[in-house]
Amino acid sequence: MDSLALGADLEPEPVVDEHSTVTLFVNGEETTLTVDHRATVLETLRESFGLTGAKKGCDHGQCGACTVLVDGRRVNSCLLLAVAQDGATITTVEGLAEGESLHPLQRAFVERDALQCGFCTPGQICSAVGMLQEAGDGHPSHVTGPEAAATGPVALEADEIRERMSGNLCRCGAYPRIVEAIEDVIE
Repeated sequence: MDSLALGADLEPEPVVDEHSTVTLFVNGEETTLTVDHRATVLETLRESFGLTGAKKGCDHGQCGACTVLVDGRRVNSCLLLAVAQDGATITTVEGLAEGESLHPLQRAFVERDALQCGFCTPGQICSAVGMLQEAGDGHPSHVTGPEAAATGPVALEADEIRERMSGNLCRCGAYPRIVEAIEDVIE
C-alpha cells in the first residue's frame, strides 16, 4: 500500500493556541486572565468575574441589555471580543456605586420606578451614564439642533434623551420613567 495514501508523509497539524492573556481593569480592579479568542466581553464579565448585571438579550447588539462602559464610552459588550480589550477599563452597573452609595442614576431609577422586570435596567443605566458624558462633551445626536453644533454641552431635553437612549430597548415599556429618571439627574 502506498505510504502517501496512509498519510505517513503528511506533516502534523500545528497546534494553534486559541487563548490569550489579557489585563482588564474591571470596576476599578486590575485583573490578568486568559481568555478564549472567541469570548465576548459580556461572556467574560459574567463567567470569569461573576458580574451578572449586564444581560445577554439579543446577542446581536440590537437591544442594549449588555451595555457597559469601556474606557468611558458605552458599548454593547456582546459584540466586543475580550481579547481585543487588553488594557481597557470596563465599568459595569455593579461598578457605578461608590461603596453603599448608589450612583445618582441608579438612585433616580429607583426613585422614579424606572423599571419593571429589571432585565434591561443595568444596560439602561450604563447607557445613560455614557450618554450624559457624550452630551456633556458636545457630541450631537440625530435630533440635536444645528445651533448647538460644537458650542459645548448639548442641552438634554426629553426628545434628545429619547434619541440618545434609543439603542436600549425595554420590553416592559418603562420609557417615560427612564426619561424622567435621567432628567432628574441633569437638573
